[in-house]
Amino acid sequence: MLDSKLRRFMVACLGASALATCLPSSAQTQTVKVGIVGPFSGPFAHYGTLFKAGAEAYIAAQGGQLAGKNVELIYRDTGGPNPTQTKTLVQELIVKDKVDYLGGFVFTPNAMAVAPLIQQSQTPTVIFNAATSSITDKSEFFLRTSYTLWQVTVPLAQWAAKNNIRKVVTAVADYGPGIDGEAAFKSEFVKQGGTVVETIRMPMNTTDFAPFMQRIKASGAQAVYTFLPGGPPNLGFVKAFTENGLAKAGVKFLGTAETDEFDLQKFGDAALGLTTSFHYSANHDSAANKKFAAALAAKNPQAVANYASVGAWDGMYVIHQMIAATNGQRDGLKALAAARSLQWESPRGPVRIDPKTRHIVQNVYLRKVEKINGQLLNREVSNFGPQSDYGLDK
Repeated sequence: MLDSKLRRFMVACLGASALATCLPSSAQTQTVKVGIVGPFSGPFAHYGTLFKAGAEAYIAAQGGQLAGKNVELIYRDTGGPNPTQTKTLVQELIVKDKVDYLGGFVFTPNAMAVAPLIQQSQTPTVIFNAATSSITDKSEFFLRTSYTLWQVTVPLAQWAAKNNIRKVVTAVADYGPGIDGEAAFKSEFVKQGGTVVETIRMPMNTTDFAPFMQRIKASGAQAVYTFLPGGPPNLGFVKAFTENGLAKAGVKFLGTAETDEFDLQKFGDAALGLTTSFHYSANHDSAANKKFAAALAAKNPQAVANYASVGAWDGMYVIHQMIAATNGQRDGLKALAAARSLQWESPRGPVRIDPKTRHIVQNVYLRKVEKINGQLLNREVSNFGPQSDYGLDK
Protein backbone atom coordinates (compact mmCIF):
# COMPACT_ATOMS: atom_id res chain seq x y z
CA MET A 1 0.00 0.00 0.00
CA LEU A 2 1.21 3.45 -0.82
CA ASP A 3 1.23 5.82 2.09
CA SER A 4 -1.10 8.81 1.84
CA LYS A 5 1.66 11.41 1.21
CA LEU A 6 3.12 9.48 -1.71
CA ARG A 7 -0.38 8.82 -3.15
CA ARG A 8 -1.15 12.56 -3.08
CA PHE A 9 2.21 13.32 -4.73
CA MET A 10 1.50 10.90 -7.60
CA VAL A 11 -2.01 12.26 -8.13
CA ALA A 12 -0.60 15.76 -8.35
CA CYS A 13 1.98 14.59 -10.89
CA LEU A 14 -0.65 12.93 -13.07
CA GLY A 15 -2.51 16.23 -13.23
CA ALA A 16 0.58 18.20 -14.18
CA SER A 17 1.40 19.21 -17.75
CA ALA A 18 4.68 17.33 -17.55
CA LEU A 19 5.98 14.71 -15.14
CA ALA A 20 9.27 16.56 -14.85
CA THR A 21 7.52 19.42 -13.05
CA CYS A 22 6.70 17.05 -10.19
CA LEU A 23 10.13 15.55 -9.73
CA PRO A 24 12.04 16.80 -6.71
CA SER A 25 14.59 19.46 -7.69
CA SER A 26 17.46 17.16 -6.71
CA ALA A 27 16.26 14.66 -9.36
CA GLN A 28 16.24 17.24 -12.13
CA THR A 29 19.12 18.61 -14.17
CA GLN A 30 18.49 22.30 -13.88
CA THR A 31 18.93 24.29 -17.08
CA VAL A 32 19.30 28.06 -17.28
CA LYS A 33 18.04 29.55 -20.54
CA VAL A 34 19.80 32.47 -22.19
CA GLY A 35 18.34 34.12 -25.29
CA ILE A 36 20.93 35.70 -27.60
CA VAL A 37 19.52 38.24 -30.05
CA GLY A 38 21.43 39.52 -33.08
CA PRO A 39 21.74 39.42 -36.87
CA PHE A 40 22.48 35.88 -38.03
CA SER A 41 21.58 36.62 -41.65
CA GLY A 42 22.00 39.56 -44.02
CA PRO A 43 24.89 42.03 -44.36
CA PHE A 44 25.58 42.18 -40.62
CA ALA A 45 25.40 38.41 -40.00
CA HIS A 46 29.02 38.31 -38.85
CA TYR A 47 27.92 39.91 -35.57
CA GLY A 48 25.66 36.96 -34.80
CA THR A 49 28.46 34.55 -35.69
CA LEU A 50 30.83 36.40 -33.37
CA PHE A 51 28.30 36.49 -30.51
CA LYS A 52 27.80 32.74 -30.89
CA ALA A 53 31.55 32.07 -30.95
CA GLY A 54 32.26 34.17 -27.86
CA ALA A 55 29.34 32.85 -25.80
CA GLU A 56 29.92 29.18 -26.62
CA ALA A 57 33.68 29.46 -26.09
CA TYR A 58 33.09 30.93 -22.62
CA ILE A 59 30.79 28.11 -21.57
CA ALA A 60 33.19 25.50 -22.97
CA ALA A 61 36.08 27.11 -21.06
CA GLN A 62 34.06 26.66 -17.84
CA GLY A 63 33.67 22.93 -18.46
CA GLY A 64 30.26 23.14 -20.13
CA GLN A 65 28.33 24.48 -17.14
CA LEU A 66 28.00 27.83 -15.37
CA ALA A 67 27.89 27.74 -11.56
CA GLY A 68 27.07 24.03 -11.78
CA LYS A 69 24.05 24.62 -14.04
CA ASN A 70 23.47 23.53 -17.60
CA VAL A 71 23.00 26.50 -19.92
CA GLU A 72 20.85 26.49 -23.04
CA LEU A 73 21.60 29.25 -25.54
CA ILE A 74 18.60 30.17 -27.71
CA TYR A 75 19.49 32.27 -30.76
CA ARG A 76 17.13 34.65 -32.52
CA ASP A 77 17.88 36.43 -35.80
CA THR A 78 16.97 40.12 -36.17
CA GLY A 79 18.51 40.33 -39.65
CA GLY A 80 19.68 43.92 -39.03
CA PRO A 81 18.24 47.15 -37.60
CA ASN A 82 14.60 46.09 -37.14
CA PRO A 83 13.01 47.26 -33.86
CA THR A 84 9.55 45.80 -34.55
CA GLN A 85 10.82 42.32 -35.37
CA THR A 86 13.28 42.41 -32.47
CA LYS A 87 10.50 43.26 -30.03
CA THR A 88 8.45 40.31 -31.30
CA LEU A 89 11.40 37.93 -31.00
CA VAL A 90 12.19 39.04 -27.46
CA GLN A 91 8.55 38.74 -26.42
CA GLU A 92 8.58 35.13 -27.67
CA LEU A 93 11.82 34.42 -25.82
CA ILE A 94 10.38 35.75 -22.56
CA VAL A 95 6.84 34.34 -22.79
CA LYS A 96 7.19 31.17 -24.85
CA ASP A 97 10.79 30.09 -24.25
CA LYS A 98 10.84 31.42 -20.67
CA VAL A 99 14.45 32.57 -20.84
CA ASP A 100 16.16 33.58 -17.61
CA TYR A 101 18.57 36.03 -19.24
CA LEU A 102 18.98 37.86 -22.53
CA GLY A 103 22.16 38.90 -24.32
CA GLY A 104 23.36 40.26 -27.64
CA PHE A 105 21.89 43.29 -29.48
CA VAL A 106 23.98 44.91 -32.19
CA PHE A 107 21.87 47.93 -33.08
CA THR A 108 20.66 50.66 -30.75
CA PRO A 109 17.08 50.86 -32.13
CA ASN A 110 16.64 47.13 -31.51
CA ALA A 111 17.85 47.39 -27.91
CA MET A 112 15.67 50.43 -27.23
CA ALA A 113 12.59 48.63 -28.55
CA VAL A 114 12.80 45.80 -26.00
CA ALA A 115 13.38 47.96 -22.90
CA PRO A 116 9.70 47.92 -21.78
CA LEU A 117 9.57 44.12 -22.16
CA ILE A 118 12.63 43.43 -20.05
CA GLN A 119 11.57 45.99 -17.45
CA GLN A 120 8.13 44.42 -17.07
CA SER A 121 9.47 40.84 -16.98
CA GLN A 122 12.53 41.74 -14.86
CA THR A 123 14.81 39.84 -17.25
CA PRO A 124 18.49 40.80 -16.86
CA THR A 125 19.75 41.72 -20.34
CA VAL A 126 23.43 42.10 -21.22
CA ILE A 127 24.29 44.28 -24.21
CA PHE A 128 27.15 42.69 -26.15
CA ASN A 129 27.52 45.53 -28.67
CA ALA A 130 24.95 48.37 -29.07
CA ALA A 131 26.86 51.54 -28.23
CA THR A 132 24.47 54.44 -27.60
CA SER A 133 24.90 55.78 -24.07
CA SER A 134 21.20 56.17 -23.25
CA ILE A 135 20.35 52.47 -23.69
CA THR A 136 21.03 51.58 -20.06
CA ASP A 137 18.78 54.45 -18.97
CA LYS A 138 15.77 52.80 -20.61
CA SER A 139 15.55 49.87 -18.18
CA GLU A 140 17.20 49.03 -14.89
CA PHE A 141 17.61 45.46 -16.19
CA PHE A 142 20.06 46.48 -18.94
CA LEU A 143 23.78 45.92 -18.38
CA ARG A 144 26.49 46.49 -20.98
CA THR A 145 29.81 44.71 -21.62
CA SER A 146 30.67 46.43 -24.91
CA TYR A 147 31.42 50.14 -25.02
CA THR A 148 29.83 53.48 -25.88
CA LEU A 149 30.91 56.04 -28.43
CA TRP A 150 31.35 58.66 -25.72
CA GLN A 151 33.63 56.32 -23.81
CA VAL A 152 36.07 55.68 -26.67
CA THR A 153 35.76 59.09 -28.38
CA VAL A 154 36.40 61.59 -25.57
CA PRO A 155 40.00 60.41 -25.01
CA LEU A 156 40.58 60.45 -28.80
CA ALA A 157 39.45 64.09 -29.01
CA GLN A 158 41.79 64.96 -26.16
CA TRP A 159 44.67 63.18 -27.90
CA ALA A 160 43.99 64.97 -31.20
CA ALA A 161 44.07 68.39 -29.55
CA LYS A 162 47.31 67.58 -27.70
CA ASN A 163 48.88 66.53 -31.01
CA ASN A 164 48.36 69.87 -32.73
CA ILE A 165 45.27 68.87 -34.73
CA ARG A 166 43.18 72.04 -34.78
CA LYS A 167 40.55 71.52 -37.51
CA VAL A 168 38.47 68.35 -37.89
CA VAL A 169 35.47 67.16 -39.90
CA THR A 170 33.15 64.61 -38.28
CA ALA A 171 31.56 62.07 -40.65
CA VAL A 172 29.29 59.52 -38.98
CA ALA A 173 26.48 57.09 -39.74
CA ASP A 174 23.15 58.81 -39.16
CA TYR A 175 21.79 56.80 -36.22
CA GLY A 176 22.19 56.68 -32.44
CA PRO A 177 25.83 55.65 -32.00
CA GLY A 178 27.02 57.86 -34.87
CA ILE A 179 25.24 60.87 -33.42
CA ASP A 180 26.71 60.05 -30.00
CA GLY A 181 30.19 59.87 -31.53
CA GLU A 182 29.73 63.20 -33.30
CA ALA A 183 28.52 64.89 -30.11
CA ALA A 184 31.32 63.36 -28.01
CA PHE A 185 34.10 64.38 -30.36
CA LYS A 186 32.76 67.86 -31.02
CA SER A 187 32.08 68.77 -27.40
CA GLU A 188 35.46 67.55 -26.12
CA PHE A 189 37.51 68.81 -29.09
CA VAL A 190 36.02 72.30 -28.84
CA LYS A 191 36.63 72.26 -25.08
CA GLN A 192 40.30 71.51 -25.87
CA GLY A 193 40.50 74.51 -28.23
CA GLY A 194 39.88 72.74 -31.55
CA THR A 195 37.35 73.50 -34.28
CA VAL A 196 34.94 71.13 -36.02
CA VAL A 197 34.72 72.74 -39.44
CA GLU A 198 31.90 70.53 -40.75
CA THR A 199 29.60 67.78 -39.46
CA ILE A 200 28.51 65.11 -41.94
CA ARG A 201 25.83 62.51 -41.23
CA MET A 202 25.69 59.66 -43.74
CA PRO A 203 22.55 57.54 -44.25
CA MET A 204 22.88 53.94 -43.07
CA ASN A 205 22.27 52.63 -46.60
CA THR A 206 25.04 54.72 -48.19
CA THR A 207 27.21 52.78 -50.64
CA ASP A 208 28.95 55.65 -52.47
CA PHE A 209 31.21 57.57 -50.10
CA ALA A 210 33.15 59.53 -52.76
CA PRO A 211 31.00 62.70 -52.46
CA PHE A 212 31.63 62.78 -48.71
CA MET A 213 35.36 62.40 -49.27
CA GLN A 214 35.36 65.38 -51.60
CA ARG A 215 33.64 67.48 -48.93
CA ILE A 216 36.18 66.41 -46.34
CA LYS A 217 39.11 67.18 -48.64
CA ALA A 218 37.67 70.59 -49.58
CA SER A 219 37.03 71.57 -45.95
CA GLY A 220 40.67 72.23 -45.14
CA ALA A 221 40.46 69.94 -42.12
CA GLN A 222 43.58 68.25 -40.78
CA ALA A 223 41.64 65.11 -39.82
CA VAL A 224 38.31 63.33 -40.09
CA TYR A 225 36.65 61.67 -37.12
CA THR A 226 34.33 58.87 -38.21
CA PHE A 227 32.02 56.16 -36.96
CA LEU A 228 30.21 53.54 -39.03
CA PRO A 229 28.80 50.12 -38.11
CA GLY A 230 31.06 47.18 -38.93
CA GLY A 231 30.46 45.46 -42.24
CA PRO A 232 29.80 46.95 -45.70
CA PRO A 233 29.45 50.62 -44.60
CA ASN A 234 32.74 50.53 -42.75
CA LEU A 235 34.57 48.79 -45.59
CA GLY A 236 33.19 51.27 -48.10
CA PHE A 237 34.21 54.34 -46.10
CA VAL A 238 37.80 53.23 -45.47
CA LYS A 239 38.21 52.19 -49.10
CA ALA A 240 36.91 55.58 -50.28
CA PHE A 241 39.23 57.39 -47.84
CA THR A 242 42.21 55.74 -49.51
CA GLU A 243 41.03 55.85 -53.13
CA ASN A 244 40.17 59.54 -52.93
CA GLY A 245 43.65 60.43 -51.72
CA LEU A 246 42.80 61.88 -48.33
CA ALA A 247 45.80 60.33 -46.60
CA LYS A 248 48.11 61.65 -49.34
CA ALA A 249 46.52 65.07 -48.92
CA GLY A 250 47.52 65.01 -45.25
CA VAL A 251 44.07 64.31 -43.77
CA LYS A 252 44.45 62.11 -40.70
CA PHE A 253 42.00 59.28 -40.06
CA LEU A 254 40.55 59.19 -36.51
CA GLY A 255 38.20 56.30 -35.83
CA THR A 256 36.98 53.79 -33.26
CA ALA A 257 35.96 50.32 -34.50
CA GLU A 258 36.69 50.95 -38.19
CA THR A 259 39.86 48.80 -38.22
CA ASP A 260 38.08 45.91 -36.52
CA GLU A 261 39.89 42.57 -36.79
CA PHE A 262 36.98 40.98 -38.66
CA ASP A 263 37.52 43.33 -41.63
CA LEU A 264 41.14 44.38 -41.13
CA GLN A 265 42.90 42.04 -43.57
CA LYS A 266 40.41 43.01 -46.31
CA PHE A 267 41.78 46.57 -46.34
CA GLY A 268 45.29 45.55 -47.36
CA ASP A 269 48.14 48.02 -47.00
CA ALA A 270 45.69 50.92 -47.38
CA ALA A 271 44.94 50.50 -43.67
CA LEU A 272 48.55 51.00 -42.54
CA GLY A 273 48.84 53.91 -40.15
CA LEU A 274 45.11 54.37 -39.54
CA THR A 275 44.57 55.65 -36.00
CA THR A 276 41.73 54.51 -33.77
CA SER A 277 40.74 54.79 -30.13
CA PHE A 278 39.13 51.62 -28.79
CA HIS A 279 38.77 49.31 -25.81
CA TYR A 280 40.04 46.07 -27.36
CA SER A 281 42.66 44.79 -29.75
CA ALA A 282 43.27 41.15 -30.60
CA ASN A 283 46.94 42.09 -30.19
CA HIS A 284 46.45 43.02 -26.51
CA ASP A 285 49.28 41.38 -24.58
CA SER A 286 47.85 39.67 -21.49
CA ALA A 287 47.30 36.18 -20.11
CA ALA A 288 43.53 36.73 -20.11
CA ASN A 289 43.56 37.63 -23.82
CA LYS A 290 45.69 34.60 -24.69
CA LYS A 291 43.22 32.41 -22.79
CA PHE A 292 40.31 34.01 -24.67
CA ALA A 293 41.96 33.50 -28.07
CA ALA A 294 42.80 29.89 -27.25
CA ALA A 295 39.24 29.16 -26.08
CA LEU A 296 37.80 30.68 -29.25
CA ALA A 297 40.11 28.63 -31.46
CA ALA A 298 39.40 25.42 -29.53
CA LYS A 299 35.65 25.82 -29.95
CA ASN A 300 35.72 27.22 -33.49
CA PRO A 301 39.01 27.53 -35.43
CA GLN A 302 37.39 30.12 -37.75
CA ALA A 303 36.32 32.44 -34.93
CA VAL A 304 37.76 35.96 -34.81
CA ALA A 305 38.92 37.63 -31.60
CA ASN A 306 37.42 41.10 -31.85
CA TYR A 307 35.18 43.51 -29.96
CA ALA A 308 31.98 41.57 -30.70
CA SER A 309 33.28 38.17 -29.62
CA VAL A 310 34.93 39.65 -26.50
CA GLY A 311 31.70 41.51 -25.72
CA ALA A 312 29.89 38.15 -25.77
CA TRP A 313 32.65 36.43 -23.75
CA ASP A 314 32.48 39.06 -21.01
CA GLY A 315 28.69 39.16 -21.30
CA MET A 316 28.60 35.46 -20.46
CA TYR A 317 30.97 36.10 -17.54
CA VAL A 318 28.42 38.56 -16.13
CA ILE A 319 25.57 36.08 -16.70
CA HIS A 320 27.71 33.37 -15.06
CA GLN A 321 28.06 35.49 -11.91
CA MET A 322 24.33 36.25 -11.85
CA ILE A 323 23.55 32.53 -12.12
CA ALA A 324 25.93 31.87 -9.22
CA ALA A 325 24.37 34.64 -7.10
CA THR A 326 20.84 33.25 -7.60
CA ASN A 327 21.80 29.56 -7.53
CA GLY A 328 20.26 29.29 -10.99
CA GLN A 329 16.85 30.49 -9.82
CA ARG A 330 14.95 33.20 -11.66
CA ASP A 331 15.39 36.34 -9.58
CA GLY A 332 16.09 39.39 -11.72
CA LEU A 333 16.56 41.83 -8.86
CA LYS A 334 19.00 39.61 -6.99
CA ALA A 335 20.91 38.87 -10.20
CA LEU A 336 21.14 42.56 -11.00
CA ALA A 337 22.36 43.43 -7.51
CA ALA A 338 25.20 40.91 -7.90
CA ALA A 339 26.19 42.24 -11.32
CA ARG A 340 26.46 45.85 -10.14
CA SER A 341 29.51 45.08 -7.99
CA LEU A 342 31.45 42.95 -10.49
CA GLN A 343 35.08 43.56 -11.40
CA TRP A 344 37.36 41.15 -13.24
CA GLU A 345 40.29 40.73 -15.63
CA SER A 346 38.86 40.77 -19.13
CA PRO A 347 40.77 39.91 -22.33
CA ARG A 348 40.77 43.70 -22.88
CA GLY A 349 42.26 44.51 -19.45
CA PRO A 350 40.84 45.21 -15.97
CA VAL A 351 37.13 46.07 -16.04
CA ARG A 352 34.24 46.67 -13.68
CA ILE A 353 30.51 47.36 -13.85
CA ASP A 354 29.59 50.87 -12.75
CA PRO A 355 26.91 50.25 -10.09
CA LYS A 356 24.99 53.37 -11.07
CA THR A 357 25.00 53.16 -14.89
CA ARG A 358 25.35 49.36 -15.22
CA HIS A 359 27.89 50.06 -17.97
CA ILE A 360 31.41 48.65 -18.16
CA VAL A 361 34.35 50.82 -17.05
CA GLN A 362 37.46 49.87 -19.03
CA ASN A 363 40.78 51.01 -20.43
CA VAL A 364 40.71 52.73 -23.81
CA TYR A 365 43.77 52.45 -26.05
CA LEU A 366 45.17 54.51 -28.90
CA ARG A 367 45.84 52.01 -31.71
CA LYS A 368 47.66 52.19 -35.04
CA VAL A 369 47.47 49.64 -37.84
CA GLU A 370 50.80 47.94 -38.50
CA LYS A 371 51.92 44.87 -40.41
CA ILE A 372 53.83 42.14 -38.60
CA ASN A 373 54.73 38.81 -40.24
CA GLY A 374 52.53 39.66 -43.20
CA GLN A 375 49.41 40.29 -41.06
CA LEU A 376 47.76 43.61 -40.28
CA LEU A 377 47.09 44.27 -36.59
CA ASN A 378 45.97 47.03 -34.26
CA ARG A 379 48.98 47.84 -32.12
CA GLU A 380 48.20 49.56 -28.84
CA VAL A 381 50.36 52.69 -28.91
CA SER A 382 49.21 54.08 -25.56
CA ASN A 383 46.72 53.43 -22.80
CA PHE A 384 44.35 56.27 -21.93
CA GLY A 385 43.48 54.45 -18.69
CA PRO A 386 40.04 53.56 -17.26
CA GLN A 387 37.18 55.38 -18.95
CA SER A 388 33.54 55.58 -17.90
CA ASP A 389 30.58 56.46 -20.11
CA TYR A 390 30.74 60.24 -20.36
CA GLY A 391 27.54 60.29 -22.41
CA LEU A 392 25.34 59.44 -19.44
CA ASP A 393 26.39 62.71 -17.80
CA LYS A 394 25.08 64.77 -20.76
